[in-house]
Amino acid sequence: MESVGLCANNKQKQNQMLPNKMRGEFTRNQRKDSEGLSETPDLEFEYSDADKWTVELSELYSYTEGPEFLLNRKCFEEDFHTHMPDQKWTELDSVQHRAHAMRLLDGLDVIGRERRLKVARAILYMAQGTFGECSSEVEVQHWMRYNVFLLLDVGAFTALVELLNMEIDNSAACSSAVRKPAISLADSTDLRVLLNIMYLMVETIQREEPTDTPEWRTIRETFKSELGSPLYNHEPVSVMLFGMVTKFCSGHAPHFPMKKVLLLLWKTILFTLGGFEQLQCCKVSKRLALGLPPLPEDSIRVVRSMRAASPPASASDLIEQQQRRARREHKSLIKQDNLDAFNEKDPYKADDNREDEEENDDNDNSLEAEPFPLERDEVMPPPIPHPPSERVCFPKGLPWAPKVREKDIENFLESSRSKFIGYTLGSDTDTVVGLPRPIHESIKTLKQHKYVSIAEVQIAKEEEYQKTPLSGGEEELELCATELLYQGILPSLPQYMIALLKILLAAAPTSKAKTDSINILADVLPEEMPTTVLQSMKLGVDVNRHKEIIVKAISAILLLLLKHFKLNHVYQFEYMAQHLVFANCIPLILKFFNQNIMSYITAKNSISALDFPHCVIHELPELTAESLEAGDNNQFCWRNLFSCINLLRILNKLTKWKHSRTMMLVVFKSAPILKRALKVKQAMMQLYVLKLLKVQTKYLGRQWRKSNMKTMSAIYQKVRHRLNDDWAYGNDLDARPWDFQAEECALRANIERFNSRRYDKNQSNPEFLPVDNCLQSVLGQRIDLPEDFQMNYDLWLEREVFSKPISWEELLQ
Repeated sequence: MESVGLCANNKQKQNQMLPNKMRGEFTRNQRKDSEGLSETPDLEFEYSDADKWTVELSELYSYTEGPEFLLNRKCFEEDFHTHMPDQKWTELDSVQHRAHAMRLLDGLDVIGRERRLKVARAILYMAQGTFGECSSEVEVQHWMRYNVFLLLDVGAFTALVELLNMEIDNSAACSSAVRKPAISLADSTDLRVLLNIMYLMVETIQREEPTDTPEWRTIRETFKSELGSPLYNHEPVSVMLFGMVTKFCSGHAPHFPMKKVLLLLWKTILFTLGGFEQLQCCKVSKRLALGLPPLPEDSIRVVRSMRAASPPASASDLIEQQQRRARREHKSLIKQDNLDAFNEKDPYKADDNREDEEENDDNDNSLEAEPFPLERDEVMPPPIPHPPSERVCFPKGLPWAPKVREKDIENFLESSRSKFIGYTLGSDTDTVVGLPRPIHESIKTLKQHKYVSIAEVQIAKEEEYQKTPLSGGEEELELCATELLYQGILPSLPQYMIALLKILLAAAPTSKAKTDSINILADVLPEEMPTTVLQSMKLGVDVNRHKEIIVKAISAILLLLLKHFKLNHVYQFEYMAQHLVFANCIPLILKFFNQNIMSYITAKNSISALDFPHCVIHELPELTAESLEAGDNNQFCWRNLFSCINLLRILNKLTKWKHSRTMMLVVFKSAPILKRALKVKQAMMQLYVLKLLKVQTKYLGRQWRKSNMKTMSAIYQKVRHRLNDDWAYGNDLDARPWDFQAEECALRANIERFNSRRYDKNQSNPEFLPVDNCLQSVLGQRIDLPEDFQMNYDLWLEREVFSKPISWEELLQ
């Protein structure tokens, strides 16, 4: 009682210290929260493969690169007016356009670096839409599309890839950058210009427009297949870019503009492999080809139709609200009821006080001593009528169809047989003799919702190949873009994953600056550091924006690769996922979310007046410290919310159906971190947070479950049900020991067998190689004998053949 009273007095004192207006607002907020309402508005965010085209173009450039737009224009106009005086690019016909583009392309073959850079800048100005002759942003975008398709048609991309390879191997630039104490924008000029052109080409061509001509559509499809196949330098472009990432992280090339490399890598993978809509179509067609039943629903459509809403108040919550009102009326302190005793924070509230987030799971005794409100001999107060707007709305139906695995049906039958008959039948799921009628009905219901995944079919086929390497036949390997990419990155995949996670760690807002961390700001810091407060503020916004874009690109790359590899073959996905786990991806993502996530999602690290193409068309307004601090008027930052959802989806991919990795979530105390993320009122983000909470609920203890009933209710409403999944109670804990090493080693052995069988042709088992038993073909083979053997051939015959007796009878037997 004393502690309760003290707590109430402290809250009263804090309330008195607030100004009148704030105190009224604070009280209103408290009342709203206590009635189960959340005052943070729903975020009108639509998840997609990428943001709008103009935004994706503007994020390529840092604000520090602003002066280079005019430099590109100057380089183009000097060359253009030399060959075509008193003419404008926008007034020429297509033949003249093509002739000039070919002339510029020839200029890339010159030996002089400065001359080559000028030509590259002129080509970049073309790819930027020759904005000097345009009067609006729409006009710039029109000429961008036209010029980019023209450049691709004359073979510019191949020339750019060759130049990029030359710059990557430029040992003089690498050694110069390594020796420099501070690297700036000037050290990566050549690389930045090349990467800018390549990014603009990939980003523009992959965006389909209704106005595209049939010729452009054909060019797009050809470019897509070439980009994903090993035509450029005998490897896909993505593999070359992955090589740049690892070289940067190793410290051999600190001047590489990593943001641009990662953006180009992301857009190349997105273009060649396809986005989330294409993934869903591929999944449907693949299930059809394997003879599996269609998907129960379109997951993309279901997620988009979900609404972010606070879960409905439970009976105990309603009683709690009524008792709170009674307390306020009588102005007397009574002992708090059971749920209030834990000072439970509604995960959907907008404030970010982190106290009381870490619930202690070890003192269940206090729970047992305090009965639930319904168990008390108290007279329940009459229900207070609510206005229509405050009524609790229950959902009409659950958004997802329930699923059951074959393994779940087997386990259910095994336990039922053991209980009622006393014997088991292994994996037999059809025999129900001796089982009572209700069990028959249960099995029928389970089989109605049975779901066989593509991964299960692939694992079964792989086991068959491993068991019968001779009679199993040759595997038909479809050389799609995903398969070619996997073959390209397979030899160095662990290094690629470590490099991406290193950069993600350096770009995370929760990371502290350390001496041993890599410098990812090489392509944002100017040669001369700012001298005024305004310049410092502008650079601060630029640096934060730069880091956010890097996080966005890496999260999208990892998610796309995981999803495409899983669809192509589950062991490709498991190989990548396991190396992410070994590289500490799970604690890294949890560390990323261990911040004020609402502040991150509503961050305003952008200056719209400096975004391309706005900055090259309109007069730049005078920037002030106030305007920089105010930022834009958007409700949230699209890229940051996109990054958060991607990271949550990656975490789900890594931990799904993996007991040992789920236990890692528990060990790293992810529950309070994930609960804070539920404050973001966006349905898709809430869904993936709730999925992660669901898999570990049974391991968090009774106290956590009792004090988080709103979260449990939200899980029930929004997450798919597995019919006999004991997620909310955890009765099988004693039967599931946590052996991380054994589980991961067994998975690793399966992955290595798969990779060895499919890709390592040199390591094939000699016992399984075909044997030539034909006498004529064996004797007809030409065998080169060494010279010393030929000289002593007679001695060999005498010693090995003539002098040894042969028992022909034994030989015939």
